[in-house]
Amino acid sequence: MLTARQARQAIGGGVLALTLVSLFVAIAVIALLSWDTGRAGSRLMTAYTWRILFFTIWQAFLSTLLSVGLAVPVALALARRPSFPGRIWIIRLMAVPMGLPVLIGALGLIGIWGRQGMANQSLLAIGVSQPVSIYGLSGILIAHVFFNLPLATRLLLASLERLPAEYWLIASSLGMKPFSVFRLIEWPALRRVAPGVAGLVYMLCATSFTLVLVLGGGPAATTLEVAIYQSLHFDFDPPRAIALAFLQIGVTTILLALISVFPAPEAWGLTAGRLPRRFDGSGFGSKAWDAIVIAIAAVFLVLPLASIAISGLHADLIRLASSDIFVKAAATSLSIALVSGLVAVGFSILVINARSAISQAASAGAGLKSLSAALAGLSSLVLLVPPVVLGTGWFLALRPMGDISRFAPILVALVNALMALPFAMRVIAPAMEAHRIRTGRLSASLGLAGWSRIRHIDFPVLIRPMLMALSFAMALSLGDLGAVALFGSSDFTTLPWLVYNRLASYRSNDADGLALILGIICLALTMIGTAGRERERPNA
Repeated sequence: MLTARQARQAIGGGVLALTLVSLFVAIAVIALLSWDTGRAGSRLMTAYTWRILFFTIWQAFLSTLLSVGLAVPVALALARRPSFPGRIWIIRLMAVPMGLPVLIGALGLIGIWGRQGMANQSLLAIGVSQPVSIYGLSGILIAHVFFNLPLATRLLLASLERLPAEYWLIASSLGMKPFSVFRLIEWPALRRVAPGVAGLVYMLCATSFTLVLVLGGGPAATTLEVAIYQSLHFDFDPPRAIALAFLQIGVTTILLALISVFPAPEAWGLTAGRLPRRFDGSGFGSKAWDAIVIAIAAVFLVLPLASIAISGLHADLIRLASSDIFVKAAATSLSIALVSGLVAVGFSILVINARSAISQAASAGAGLKSLSAALAGLSSLVLLVPPVVLGTGWFLALRPMGDISRFAPILVALVNALMALPFAMRVIAPAMEAHRIRTGRLSASLGLAGWSRIRHIDFPVLIRPMLMALSFAMALSLGDLGAVALFGSSDFTTLPWLVYNRLASYRSNDADGLALILGIICLALTMIGTAGRERERPNA
């Protein structure tokens, strides 16, 4: 139990974090409201605005349907085949798109599904006269499936692997057919988490920015966030940008309200212990089907990654890495990533400590309970007010002060920190809670508190999840294009902005080389963050 002083300090830290984050978001929203809202309101009643809104909702619906719908057979196949050759590497492969910058994934998909890509060349070779277009709605759907199918598969697979081993023994003893196993055992497990998974994927697709910016292919395939960027960066039409920003906030508010109705999918690990032995699916047809499904999913993920590596290696990597603009962009990106990562981890610790102190309070009044609820919803602010909307608000707030590029690095770092906050809290919170349960009473009985407890008890155990959260936050910041899109210039260039500029100027060879370097850096950070996790799990 915490002393009264320790509880006050923890709650005070949570209030500080809540105040700073709320103030940062509120200033952006107030800046939007303080502009000519009458002109902005009139922009909502245009065919252009409603067309963009419809496309945003429609592409997110189709992307979610494809991602989750295709993830179900992949998850079922992986769950049925715990001894499938290379299974663990396939599951690890599915973590790669989640740690890969979106811009780099888009380049890999262009390399496979572009007009000169492997997929379309193969279709032409067999006589298909209309190849798949990587631009427009079809390209956006392919890209969203590439990034979200692995996420949905891992979440659904985790639900299947948490089923008790006794279920499979009973199913085997009863001689249940595959359809009966699916209807009575697998589907109920999937049904519990599928709405939450679908809601998460829908939110990610509805707020997608970089993929639509690169693959949208024109006004017919533009989402709200991309239209906000275009309104400021190309047309400089603040009233339209403001109208679209509030429309985006309205859409995300509705989505968050709908998602909150469904239980959140549990993403911790793949299983809590030894994989259960399954006795179903032993026939040749079932084995062949599962092998084909797993192989297709693996090839779908591997080909764009291979395209990135092959195209990148064809570039002059030494020249690119030694150029002044790359060194400057890399230094800027790494500095911003480190600051955003430290802010995300620091705020996560403050929020988690405050909520823990409130939960331990003997008599928490309505005020403390409200504070705990507000702290719990803090990480949702970045979903409610997406990065492009935040950037738009701050862009308008700082424009009267002159050159906005002076403020760009710190603004991008803070926006990226808010983006990383939900992920950092998701990594750190379970570790801190488990650690407190194991060591709280013993530390109190030994009189350990303050710096002594941190140095001897907390730090040796919690340093790993904190470093994991830091590495994830840094990788997310390094690969982000959304926050920097509004502020990028010749004086302020990050690695993703440099890749995008090279791609936009048709210097695709340089873009491929820079993308490979950036991808290696981000994946290295992700691997460093997850190092040692497999050793901590029970042996299967």
